Amino acid sequence: MSEQMLIWVEVIFNISYLAVVWGMVAWMASHKERVSAENRGLAQRVLWAFALLALGDSGHVGFRVVAYALGGLKANPALVGAGALFTAYTVTVFYMLMVDVWRLRFKKSLGWFGWTLLAAGAIRLIVMLFPQNEWQQISAPYAWSLLRNSFLVLQGLGVMVLILRDAARTNDSAFRWIGIMIAISYACYAPVILWVQWVPILGMLMIPKTCAYLGVAWFALRALYPAKKAA
Repeated sequence: MSEQMLIWVEVIFNISYLAVVWGMVAWMASHKERVSAENRGLAQRVLWAFALLALGDSGHVGFRVVAYALGGLKANPALVGAGALFTAYTVTVFYMLMVDVWRLRFKKSLGWFGWTLLAAGAIRLIVMLFPQNEWQQISAPYAWSLLRNSFLVLQGLGVMVLILRDAARTNDSAFRWIGIMIAISYACYAPVILWVQWVPILGMLMIPKTCAYLGVAWFALRALYPAKKAA
């Protein structure tokens, strides 16, 4: 596949993804009355999480689309970097909210592990403030990329383990699938973190990773929003 074709694939996917994720957020927000009283707090956390994800990705993939329109990524490194910084913060808070989603769904206390995941998110937010991250560049310094993403991996895989464990114990099919979608997203993301600077084509794994997030939203929506208004 030529470089020009890869660019068009990315642009079309990015625009389509943003339309879908914002559509799902809008649907959740406009159908809150369908959620049962028991699940309203949980549904609110899911709505906040995906509104943040959509907002951050509007900066990330949206700025990439704009950068392509203005002459390409290399011609607009500050724009691309600003989008990456924006989504880095929102996805961190997304996983902090997902810890609370797990807590509410399975009626658990946070415990030491839940607090560890929240602490990992807080530390990542601080690490991303350091100028050594060089957000104005398209590609982050490898060591700093690994450092900040190590906290995100701990967050994501940690909440995945909690969800899969308790979904199996309670036979919760919807949240089992949510855990599986998170696992798929990290299986795609790990090679990008580790090797994309040497093998740029690995960046295409961000497409199935992003689709996995839509899967999380879809299964959460199906689990929390019944076909008819809740009594």
